[in-house]
Amino acid sequence: MGAAEVVPGVSGGTVALVVGVYERLIASADHVVTALRLAVTGRVALVRDELGKVHWSTVVPVLAGMVVAVLVAARLLEPLITDHPVGARAVFFGLVLFSIAVPARMVGRWAPRSAAAAVAAAVAAFVLTGLPPGGAADPPLTVVVPAAAVAICALVLPGVSGSFLLLTLGLYQPTLAAVNERDLAYLGAFAAGAALGLGLFVKALQAALRRHHALTLAVMTGLMAGSLRALWPWQDEDRGLLAPDDGALPMLALAVGVGLAVTAVLAVQARLERRAAAGG
Repeated sequence: MGAAEVVPGVSGGTVALVVGVYERLIASADHVVTALRLAVTGRVALVRDELGKVHWSTVVPVLAGMVVAVLVAARLLEPLITDHPVGARAVFFGLVLFSIAVPARMVGRWAPRSAAAAVAAAVAAFVLTGLPPGGAADPPLTVVVPAAAVAICALVLPGVSGSFLLLTLGLYQPTLAAVNERDLAYLGAFAAGAALGLGLFVKALQAALRRHHALTLAVMTGLMAGSLRALWPWQDEDRGLLAPDDGALPMLALAVGVGLAVTAVLAVQARLERRAAAGG
């Protein structure tokens, strides 16, 4: 899950679904958020009960593995993105394009309302990701906090990549650099934003998925589709889209190859889900 969250387009929530720990992790996050809220409001006696409901035997190993994976993957990816931006975007484009199938398949039957919501979300994402980036090379911590709060939602929603959200906000590379350089101020702001995001969004997203499951996932599908604009390999410094250059064919082949690998992973996931449903 940690490695997945570092790679744009690959969702840690999807990995959790594949290995069968998604529901336990989400339920545990809900209990932790409730415990924190009880502690802040002074009802300390109830905190222990909430923490006792957390699946620590799942949460602790997952968190430990994610920390190690993030450190290793960040070290490997940062130089590739800096030295080969077109190739890196081509890989990420293929990952996201083929990963759209995950939330789209989870929608189930596409009603007209779901399709309309997906189109509206795609248009909004296309417009927003086309805005010129700000000072992304050294973002202020006041920007890092809300960005982390949004990106952490990827751990709640399968098919949505937290690193992809950071990429569209222009904070992906600065975050990798902060991890590699052990920038404690940046990482502290990011952790605060992630905690804030979990506290605000976990219950809201759970409620949305519970009450409007298909509609919520349709919106996520549209957001991923529209945000592909940010990953088009050929762009200028202001995110303007450019025509493919003379080296386009290898880049397109790279994007398709990575996308086919994602398709293979999704096929394995579907097979595991069918097997689990048949066994249950």
